[in-house]
Amino acid sequence: MISGNQNTEQQTDNQLIESYQSTGEKSVLGILFKRYLPLVFGTCMKYLKDREAAKDMTMQVFEKLMKELKEKEVKNFKSWLYVLTRNECLMLLRKNRPEINGVELMEYQLPVHHTHETELEEDLGKMETCIETLNTDQNSCIKLFYLEKKTYQEVCDHTGFELKKVKSYLQNGRRNLKICIEKLREREEQTY
Repeated sequence: MISGNQNTEQQTDNQLIESYQSTGEKSVLGILFKRYLPLVFGTCMKYLKDREAAKDMTMQVFEKLMKELKEKEVKNFKSWLYVLTRNECLMLLRKNRPEINGVELMEYQLPVHHTHETELEEDLGKMETCIETLNTDQNSCIKLFYLEKKTYQEVCDHTGFELKKVKSYLQNGRRNLKICIEKLREREEQTY
């Protein structure tokens, strides 16, 4: 049991997690979350590009944290929290971007139905990993068009590429994403 706020703030992440799991005390979780607030908010800003949306998502991550930490065993809280935050942002972007949701990008990496939320998080993680492996031109076009929701013309203006080039980079980027994600899935299956 925790005696006093001073002692609680000096506890390690794992001690605070154990305390929260045994007591369900939100204030304990609040102390833990406060340590990583800049990380969570910064990650939300990186993906959502909007201060208000990032604030809302930060609160949503805290609410999700209250549920997730009740039964999950977390060894490295900072890394786990970053992945949770990133995935929440990507899911929001996916939900708010029908063309990602349907045909354009997501058909290449996300199954339509997931039997478990973890699978969705893993696939979103694969997508992010694979975007970073694209060549510079494909990477910037994919990020601008899908994650930042720019139009073709805005992508042209931002990159200086002709429309034909932008469409080509997007098409080749999607194909390369599909190949990369399939390779990551195959590697995963081979390790089981």
